[in-house]
Amino acid sequence: MHEFLLSFQQLMDPEYLLSHGGFYIVCLIVFAETGLFFGFFLPGDYLLFLAGLFCALGKIDVDIFTLYFGILAAGVLGNFVGYWFGNRAGPMLFKRKDSILFKRKYVVMAEEFFQKWGGTALIIGRFVPIIRTFAPIFAGVVQLNFRKFVLYNIIGAFLWVSLLTLTGYYLGVKFPEIINYVEYIIIGLIVIAFLPIAIALLRRQIKQRKNQIKN
Repeated sequence: MHEFLLSFQQLMDPEYLLSHGGFYIVCLIVFAETGLFFGFFLPGDYLLFLAGLFCALGKIDVDIFTLYFGILAAGVLGNFVGYWFGNRAGPMLFKRKDSILFKRKYVVMAEEFFQKWGGTALIIGRFVPIIRTFAPIFAGVVQLNFRKFVLYNIIGAFLWVSLLTLTGYYLGVKFPEIINYVEYIIIGLIVIAFLPIAIALLRRQIKQRKNQIKN
């Protein structure tokens, strides 16, 4: 059990992942988080930022072009897998019981997000944890027009990877001493990324309480 917890902690530590897995582990995690329903807990936003930063500082054994296009391809392919899964077996997620790696409330939240924003949820959702995992799945469940899906998928991946990875790379080139403040950067990115989730959950609780009072 201790070894499992240690491995899980390492999996959630982007510095450890980048130092020991490098380019390939980054692509694998991006693919899993954007295409596999159990990948919602993986570090996404700050992993991309740190990948660009580490690349600028020579801590990853690939150049920025290989890193950028590798991550971009992983993000696009991940959504294709999510769409296929949603098209084939998406409804089973609503019947799946809660577990350590799965919470039904996340599925419901992602469904509400997709219903509100439609296909553009694939673009906006790239920047929101949990949503970026389930949005392509719901696109498959509702059978979003495949051509539209491809367009939203590519645009969303391009904006997400470009903003985070290239920003990290640029700051690493211009201000290499920023590596000394990486812990604060991670905390800041986590807060920014999960703020929409926290607001959505708070609104849902308020709405539920109002409904209980009315009833």
